[in-house]
Amino acid sequence: MNEPDWAVAEVASQFMQYFPFDSSQARAQTAVRMTYDDHFIYLFAIMYNTKGPRKYITPSLRRDFRGEANDSFVVSFDTYMDNTNAFQFGINPFGVQREGLISNGGSNSDDLSLNWDNKWFSEARILDSVWVCEFAIPFKSIRYKSGLSQWNVNFYRIDSHHAERSTWTPIPRVYPLVTLAFLRKLNWDVPLHSPGQNVSLIPYTAYRATKDYDSGLPSKSEFTGGGDAKIAVSSAMNLDLTVNPDFSQVEVDQQVTNLDRFEIFFPERRQFFLENADLFANFGSEGAFPFFSRRIGVARDTATGQNIQNTIYAGARLSGKINNNLRVGLMTMQAGKDVSIGLPSTNYSVLSFQQKVFARSNIGLIFINKQAVSDSLGGEFTFSPKQYNRVLGVDYNLLSRDNRWTGKFYYHQSFDEAKEDSTFSAGSLIRYATNWFESEWMARSIGAHFNPEVGFVRRTDIRQLASTSWINYYPDSRHVQSHGPGFDFDLIGNEKFGFLDWDVNLMYRVRFKNTAFMNIRLRKEYTYLFNPFDPSGSGGLELPAGTSYNPYVFIANFTSDARKKVYTELNTRSGQYYNGYRMNLTGRISYRFQPLGVISMDFSYNGIRLPKPYNSSDLFLIGPRVDLTFSRNVFWTTFVQYNSQIQNLNINSRLQWRFAPVSDLFIVYTDNYFAETNIHGDFFYIGQPKLRSITLKLTYWFNL
Repeated sequence: MNEPDWAVAEVASQFMQYFPFDSSQARAQTAVRMTYDDHFIYLFAIMYNTKGPRKYITPSLRRDFRGEANDSFVVSFDTYMDNTNAFQFGINPFGVQREGLISNGGSNSDDLSLNWDNKWFSEARILDSVWVCEFAIPFKSIRYKSGLSQWNVNFYRIDSHHAERSTWTPIPRVYPLVTLAFLRKLNWDVPLHSPGQNVSLIPYTAYRATKDYDSGLPSKSEFTGGGDAKIAVSSAMNLDLTVNPDFSQVEVDQQVTNLDRFEIFFPERRQFFLENADLFANFGSEGAFPFFSRRIGVARDTATGQNIQNTIYAGARLSGKINNNLRVGLMTMQAGKDVSIGLPSTNYSVLSFQQKVFARSNIGLIFINKQAVSDSLGGEFTFSPKQYNRVLGVDYNLLSRDNRWTGKFYYHQSFDEAKEDSTFSAGSLIRYATNWFESEWMARSIGAHFNPEVGFVRRTDIRQLASTSWINYYPDSRHVQSHGPGFDFDLIGNEKFGFLDWDVNLMYRVRFKNTAFMNIRLRKEYTYLFNPFDPSGSGGLELPAGTSYNPYVFIANFTSDARKKVYTELNTRSGQYYNGYRMNLTGRISYRFQPLGVISMDFSYNGIRLPKPYNSSDLFLIGPRVDLTFSRNVFWTTFVQYNSQIQNLNINSRLQWRFAPVSDLFIVYTDNYFAETNIHGDFFYIGQPKLRSITLKLTYWFNL
C-alpha cells in the first residue's frame, strides 16, 4: 500500500458485526480504500487480526468459493442504484477469486449466483498480523448507466477465527448477508462516462469420443467448434450471442433418490443463460415457473420416455437497463431437428420487462413463445402455425425499503393449439421478518390445463395455502447464537377430490456461534392418491388410486462447524410412510486438506417396509467426490455416483486448466455402468458398461 494513490484515498472502516451479533463493532476490523482511472476501479483492503499471525480457512483454491466459515472479503456494487441488482467481487487470503450477480434485492441467500464469470484482476497477501488484497475491476466487466455520479456499495468480511461476519453498512442479522436494502453511497467526483467499445469473443473448439455400449453401435468421434460473443450495446445493455454452444464442461447434476410422484427440479448451470437470469427465470413461484432454461437443449424421446440432448444451432440474448428504473430482457434460441424422434427444429423466444415502482419493488411482464419450424436446414424457414406453446404473465415483486416486507403476486396464462380452458397459474407470497419474528404466507391456484412447455410446473389442477412462522431468541450464551420454535402448514387440494395433501409441523431450530445449525420438526401429513403409485421406488405393485394415508413423520437436519477439517451435514425424514414405514438418512461427510482440496462422501439411505403384497426396498445412493486444486488455475474433480434405484454407476472426472483469465482447457471423462445387486440385495457389483466418453474443450476470451 505504499503507492501514492492509496495515501490520499478515503478509508471505509468501522465495520459492524453481522454475526453472531448485529449491535456492536466487529472484533476483526477491516479498512477499505478505492480509486479509479479511465479503465479500472481499484480497491485495497486490509483485514486485521486480533491475535497476530494465524491460519486461515479455505475449502480449496477453486474459484467461486462459498460458505460461512471461509475467510474472505467481498464488495457489492449496485450500479443501477435500484437496491435490487448488484455485481459482486470477492477474494480470500490465498488469492482465490469469486464473482457473482445478486438479484431480487438479495432477499434470500439463493439470490446470489456465483455461476457468472467475467474478467478482472486481483491479488492477496498474508502478512504478520493482517491479510491484504488489491482489486482492479475493468469498467467493461460490469454494466452501469453512463452519466451517473453515484452508485450504491457495501463491503463484507468473513473471519474464521471468531466465526464472525461483518459489514461496512450495518445489516440486521435476520436478513441475508447479501441483501441490498442496506447500502451506502459511492460518490464519483465526476459523472461516469461510457467505457467505450466493449466486445468480447469467446470461441471454443472441442473433440469428443463416445462409445454407446447399450445400443451396440460402433464408437464415434467428432470435432466441433463454436463460441459466444458479448457486445456492450450501451454501458448498461449487453448483447450475448452464441453459435453451436457446447456445455460438455458443465458439472454433472447430483443424483437424488426419487420417491416423489412429481418431477424433480435441477438448477441451471450453463454459462450462457446466467447473466441477468432473473429477468427470465424469477417469474412465478417455486414449483410453478413459466420459464425454465433447462428445457432448451433437451428433448424427450416418446418411445423410451428418456430425455436426450437436443442440439442448439444458435441464440441471442439482449438484457440490461434502458434507464435506472426499467430493465429489459429478450432471448431467442434455435434448437435443431431430430429425425429419429420426429422432432422439428424449434425456436424458443422470451421477452421480459421489469419496471421499478416505489422504493425497491417492481412490476414484471413476460412473454414466452415455443414455435416449431418446418425446416431450418433446408431452403425454407417458416414457422408452423399449429405447433406452438406460449405463456403471457405479469408479476408484482414486493421489496420494502427496510426489507421487512418481501413477496410477490402473479398471474400467468398459457396458450397452445389445444385451446383448453383453465390454463392459468396465479399466486401470492408475503414474507415479514424482524429480529424476533419471521412469517411467510403463500397462496396459489394452478389450472388443470396450465401448460408452460418451456417452464417447470410440478403439479396442475391444485389450490394451495401454506405458511411458516418462527420466533427467535438470542440468549446470553457462549455457544448458542439464536434458537426458537416454529409452526408450519401446507394445504393442497382441488374441486374434484377435496384435500390431496396436507401437513402440519411443530419445529425448533438452534443456530450456534461456531456456524453449526440444527433443525427438528414433528409432522402430521395426509396424502390422497388420485393416480396409482409405488412408494417403494422399486417398480413393485402400486397402491391403488383413490386411497389416502395419514402418517406421522420425524424430520431433522444438522450441519456441523464447517471450520473443522472434518465436517458433516446429516438429514433424516423417518417414520410412518404410506401404509408402512421408512427409515431415512442422507448427508455428506467432508474432509478438508487445505488448500489443496476436499474429499467428501454424499450418501442417502431409504429403508422402506411395506406390508405384502407391496414391495419393501433398501435404496442406496453413494457419491464419493474428490475435489483437488493444484494451484489457483488447475482443478481436478472426480465424482462417482452409485444409485441402486436405477442400478447405475456413474463416473465423471473433469480437469480444468485456466491458462488465461476466463480461458480454459477442459478434459472431461464420463463413464456409466449397470450396477447390479446379488439375489439377496446385500451387495452390488459393476456390470456391463452403458456409455463412455471423453471430451477435450478449449475456450479463449478475446477482448476487442
